[in-house]
Amino acid sequence: MIDRVDLPAVFMTYQQELMSSVSAYAVTVVEKSRRTGYSWAAAAIAALTASAARGAGGDDVYYMGYEKEMTREFIDYVAEWAKEFQCAASAVEEFVFKDPDHPEKDIGAFRIRFASGFEVVALPSVARALRGKQGLVILDEAAFMDDLEGILKAAMALLIWGGKVVVISTHFGEANPFNVLINDIRGGRADYKLLRCTFDDAMDQGLYERICLRKGEAATPEGKEAFHADILKKYRHNADEELNVIPSPLTGTWLPGVLLEARMDAAIPVLRWAPPAPTGGAGPFVTWPEATREREVQAWLDAEVAPLLAKLDRDAPHAFGQDFARKVDLSCMWPLAIGKDLVRRTPFVLELRNMPFAQQKQVLNFVCDGLPRLRALALDATGNGGAHAEAAADRYGSRVIQVTMSEPWYRENMPPLKTAFEDGAITIPKDRDIETDFRMVKLVRGVPRVVERTVDEAGQRHGDAAIAAALAYVASRAEPESYGYEPVPPRGAPGASRSDDDDDDMGRGRLELRGSIF
Repeated sequence: MIDRVDLPAVFMTYQQELMSSVSAYAVTVVEKSRRTGYSWAAAAIAALTASAARGAGGDDVYYMGYEKEMTREFIDYVAEWAKEFQCAASAVEEFVFKDPDHPEKDIGAFRIRFASGFEVVALPSVARALRGKQGLVILDEAAFMDDLEGILKAAMALLIWGGKVVVISTHFGEANPFNVLINDIRGGRADYKLLRCTFDDAMDQGLYERICLRKGEAATPEGKEAFHADILKKYRHNADEELNVIPSPLTGTWLPGVLLEARMDAAIPVLRWAPPAPTGGAGPFVTWPEATREREVQAWLDAEVAPLLAKLDRDAPHAFGQDFARKVDLSCMWPLAIGKDLVRRTPFVLELRNMPFAQQKQVLNFVCDGLPRLRALALDATGNGGAHAEAAADRYGSRVIQVTMSEPWYRENMPPLKTAFEDGAITIPKDRDIETDFRMVKLVRGVPRVVERTVDEAGQRHGDAAIAAALAYVASRAEPESYGYEPVPPRGAPGASRSDDDDDDMGRGRLELRGSIF
């Protein structure tokens, strides 16, 4: 017998998030694992919405599933919730839905009427079924609907008069309109609320314990592990899409070549540094004395980089990204200037091969000190990059975003970059190696990321420029808020504007407000 004293909350955390989101947002989209109970929670939302008076947010609710049995099951859920909530409601009714485009055809549908005057109606999944309707629309397992694009178009029309739309689904391929919608949200094209729940997320939030409670069984750690393993075994090769919320992959590159070429500008320079060849019995560059290495790199910065920094628009905000590498791959630094038209323009790109840690810090400081109105820096803090990013944070404070590269990071941050390419909101150098780096970004488990390396006469590449550009774009979208001390560039360095006789800055730096704290 189960102890009824410590009963859990009625709704699990991810179900509570759905209810909160529907209350707060006009459009909520959920990408989910199979059999996690979202339809059950959505039925509770439907019952509460239809049973409330108009002044309390009440409205009609229209539900669509991709087949009739789903609609009947959902209406039964609503009836159960109406009973639990003690709402005055009719019994489930099956009625004939008159197709507005084909009046000669009768389609069976279900509904429950509430004393509030509103109703929950389960309609066939055709766009014309929403014509002339107003209220809350719930699309369940939307990816499997025959005309999801048309249904979404019809559903969004309800927003004009204050309606709401909820789209819930398991994935059904990368090219599916549902996944297109997800990418539009992540890319910033659609201002909708996105929720995500994998099978593991549901397990962590009490799915197994809830199943045991319903079955009248005791939940144990051993039982939970066995249940998890059994479900994964049953789904086998379909587990990624069905349970892990990863749409089945397509072949090909992430960014089409024609799109890359459309954003390329031959006027953008790419500066490449490699260790000087040993001469006069000197060993490899890394073994040179620190001061000698610093002078060598500073000479390159003064000759090649400083003139580019001097040409930058002093009124334009700038951002900076770096994909860090020490020996095998390239360390790529990518500035971005943010124009008044919000186009992110690349002024130049630096590629550093086998540059010691201290000199990479030297280059970063020189470039970032010279970038006007530096908004933020997004730095690869994975592995050896961690110490480099920390050093930058010591100098530039909260403007530094230290990024540990991971699948969730790629999932959230690569789609906005692709949107920028599609919208013409970014420029990149017209350079063969940089184009190759972008072409190395592939869709892996539904997430764009670099999966291979290339080797040319200069050495090995691992999509370094593409990742640096993605980091720079992240930094360009950041809105850091800070109050702190900002060093003034050394006299004579790019960006310095005071003469040697000007002591207003006390020879050290300036205290200023940064960000948007007012």
